[in-house]
Amino acid sequence: MSRPHSFFENVAVEVPDPGTCTHLTGRDHVASLTAALGSLNRQLDVLDDWGRLLAGVLCSGSRGRLLAAGNGGSAAQAQHLTAELVGRYRADRPPFSAICLTAETSSLTAIANDYPADELFARQVEAHGRPGDVLVLLSTSGRSPNAVAAARRARECGITTLAMTGPAPNPLAAACDDAVCIDSPWTATVQECHLVALHLVCAAFDAAVLAEPARVPSGPVLGPAR
Repeated sequence: MSRPHSFFENVAVEVPDPGTCTHLTGRDHVASLTAALGSLNRQLDVLDDWGRLLAGVLCSGSRGRLLAAGNGGSAAQAQHLTAELVGRYRADRPPFSAICLTAETSSLTAIANDYPADELFARQVEAHGRPGDVLVLLSTSGRSPNAVAAARRARECGITTLAMTGPAPNPLAAACDDAVCIDSPWTATVQECHLVALHLVCAAFDAAVLAEPARVPSGPVLGPAR
């Protein structure tokens, strides 16, 4: 019997090169996504490990915290991740501490006004993070200087660093403890795969938190998730 997840490994698609193509047609876009999902497919075990890692940290006696950050579209992805943990992904469960470093506009503008641009996330990591916490950084290029600086500051503070990036090798993946790298030259495709990857992390997190015996008591019963 073939493995259910082997589909994308066996699909051969031709993806236009950004160097010779300025935009993707709808068909090209789907072909690009199909090809990129192959690289994500090969990293499913890593995403499962991340979910279990987060469960161990956030459910520990010290009730650790998740920090997340990114720029532009990746900022929205980072906020999506923290919202899933403070709220819920699918199953009902208690809320967990998760802070998106791109969402606090007063801190962002104060830091940008008073410090070098590379400090935008690094200073917040130093302020909010504690040894044993987890920092997730998203960058489609893997070369965002403020993300790389945040990873380095986090490691100095004893914080585990995880990156979601575009093609490897790249500086952010090298600066972090672990990375999931999407092999696509197209920014939109990388971001779309990052969203899938974030959902897979959340699913693995919920599975670990709610495994019998549950790590934490269940909360009140709510209606179906939107």
